[in-house]
Amino acid sequence: MDAQPRLGVDIGRVIITGPDDPHGADTAFFGADEQAMLATPAVDGVFDVLPRLVERFDGRVWLVSKCGERIQRHTEQWLAHHRFFERTGVPAGNRRFCLRRVDKAVHARELGITHFVDDRLDVFEALRDVMAHRYLFGPQPRPAPDWVQHTPDWPAVEAAILASHR
Repeated sequence: MDAQPRLGVDIGRVIITGPDDPHGADTAFFGADEQAMLATPAVDGVFDVLPRLVERFDGRVWLVSKCGERIQRHTEQWLAHHRFFERTGVPAGNRRFCLRRVDKAVHARELGITHFVDDRLDVFEALRDVMAHRYLFGPQPRPAPDWVQHTPDWPAVEAAILASHR
């Protein structure tokens, strides 16, 4: 894999809003009817910031999400309904799904991901040796350890990536 910077982004509570509790479900998709699921809003700022990051990474941006078949189907429907790929510039084929959070490390290695945005510290424990730039997104139950950078919102993600990518 070449040394070009590549960005990985989680979906639940990073792109699609979910419960504010950092220990809760990743999305509102659990038990939701289709209309409620499609009405779930995007995280504030994602449609403003992510297109700029896609440009900064020359399109080398992947969605990497942990979910089962049903939630994957709902996620795909949500992404289509909100015209996510058209609005952000993320290539439509650049998405990976896995059944366990630790398996995100497998995808990150295969894709050569150098920067990753996720809302769960346990994901970064698995990714700790995979890439140097780890951005822990959103509200957290305790301060982030020094080997991951806490980014409370999308503008903070952009600032942190730009600072690391100079």
